[in-house]
Amino acid sequence: MAETTTRAGLPKGFRSAELGWPELHRIPRPPYRLPLLGDVLGGSRSAPVQDSLKYARRLGPIFRRNAFGKEFVFTWGAGLVADLADESRFAKHVGLGVANLRPVAGDGLFTAYNHEPNWQLAHDVLAPGFSREAMAGYHPMMLAMAERLTEHWDRAAAGGSAVDVPGDMTKLTLETIARTGFGHDFGSFERPRPHPFVTAMVGTLTYAQRLNSVPAPLTPLLLRGASRRNAADIAHLNRIVDEVVRVRRAGGGSGDGDLLDRMLETAHPETGERLSSENVRRQVITFLVAGHETTSGALSFALHYLSRHPDVAARARAEVDRVWGDGEAPGYEQVARLRYVRRVLDESLRLWPTAPAFAREARADTVLGGEHPMRRGAWTLVLTPMLHRDPEVWGADAERFDPDRFDRNGRRGGGRHTRKKPFGTGARACIGRQFALHEATLVQKTAAAAVRAAGRSRVSAAGDRAAHADAGGVAAVAGTQGCDDGARDGL
Repeated sequence: MAETTTRAGLPKGFRSAELGWPELHRIPRPPYRLPLLGDVLGGSRSAPVQDSLKYARRLGPIFRRNAFGKEFVFTWGAGLVADLADESRFAKHVGLGVANLRPVAGDGLFTAYNHEPNWQLAHDVLAPGFSREAMAGYHPMMLAMAERLTEHWDRAAAGGSAVDVPGDMTKLTLETIARTGFGHDFGSFERPRPHPFVTAMVGTLTYAQRLNSVPAPLTPLLLRGASRRNAADIAHLNRIVDEVVRVRRAGGGSGDGDLLDRMLETAHPETGERLSSENVRRQVITFLVAGHETTSGALSFALHYLSRHPDVAARARAEVDRVWGDGEAPGYEQVARLRYVRRVLDESLRLWPTAPAFAREARADTVLGGEHPMRRGAWTLVLTPMLHRDPEVWGADAERFDPDRFDRNGRRGGGRHTRKKPFGTGARACIGRQFALHEATLVQKTAAAAVRAAGRSRVSAAGDRAAHADAGGVAAVAGTQGCDDGARDGL
C-alpha cells in the first residue's frame, strides 16, 4: 500500500486520517455513521464523484468521510489548496487508489513513491520529450490522426448514423500517444471492437477501483475471480509493451527521438544512469494509459458542452474559419492562435477535470491554513471539481459553463495555485500536460468542423454519451474513483 515521501519513521501501508490529524474531531463529517461500515448511509457507490461534491457543498472546504474504518480527509477550499501547493511543506501522496495500480505500473512516473529514484531519473530523461521543439515534431502526427477522425465521422454522417464521441476520442488519443511516443499502430479505427490493449487496460483500472470499495480482509473471498482476470490483464499489457520495445530494439532505434528512443538510448545528463528494461516497460504502460485516457475524457466533455451550447460552438467554428480558413494543413504555431477554442477546453476542464482528485501529504509537522494541525506524513485528497467551483475564486455563477472566464483579460480567478488544477500540482504534476493541451485544442478544431458538417442532430447524441463517458481513468483511482455517471447527470 502507500508509503510516504521518505521511508523512515512512518507507518507503511494505508494511513487513516486519525493517525495524522491531531484535531480530526474539528473537521466536519456526515451526520450518520455506522459502526464498521462508516459513512455509507445516503452515499452512492455508482456516482462517487458526484457523491463527494454533494458532501463538499454541505460540509464546507474541508471535510472527512469514513469507509469501512478508513478515515479520509477531503479538501477543496482555494485557500487551503494554495497552502497544500507549497512544495517546501507538502508533496505528492501516492494514496490508496494510485497504489492499487502499482502491480501494473510499478515505479512509473504516475505511481512512483517520492523516494523511489526511478521517478526523478525518468522525469529528467523524458522532460525534453515535451519541449517546444519536441511538440512541434509531434504536431504532424496529431494532425494526421485528427484528419482520420474527420474521415471516420464524415463516413458516419454520409450513412446517416450518429457517432460515438467518447469511444472515438479514446481511439484517437490512444493512436496519437502510441504513434508519436512509441511508433506503434494499434489500428483502432479499423477495428470493430476495442483493441485488446484497451480492454486489458480497462480491466486493470476497474479492478483497482473495486479494491477501494471492498474491505481488505474480504478481498481474497469477494474478488478471487477478478484477481485472476486482473493478473491476466496485466500479463497482456506487459506482452504488448514488450513487443513494442522488442521491435524498436530490433530496428536499431527508428523513432526519430520519440519517447521510446529517449527511454532506451538517453542517459541522465548528470549521472549517466539509464532506465532499466523493467522501468522502460512501466513508463510505456504509464504513458499509453495515462497519456490517452484522460485526454479522451477532456475532449468528450468539451464536445458535450459544444453540443449543448450552440452559441459557443458557433464562435469556436468562426475562430477556426478565421485562423485557418480553407488553406493548407495548419502549422504548429497556428494552434496557439485558437484562443477561444482553448478557452472552451479550459472551461470544460474546470467543471469536470478528468483527474477528479489528487493527494498531498505533509513533509513535516505543520498547520494547514493556520487552523488544522497535520503530523508528518498526514495526507488529504484535493477534490478538484469542487476546487474549480469555489465561489470565492470563480464567482457566484461558478457552476455555469462560460469559456470567457479564461479570456486574456483574466477577469476571473485568483493566483496560479487557486485558478485551476486539472493536471495536479508541484513537481509531480502531469509531465505531458502541454502535449495533452495541444492535442486537445487541435482535435477540438476538427471536431467543431465535424459538428457543423454532420449536423447537431447527428453529433448531439454523441454529446449525450459524452456526458456519460468514463473520463476518470488512471487519475480516477486517485481517491474518488473517477468522473462517474452521476457527475455527468449533474451537468
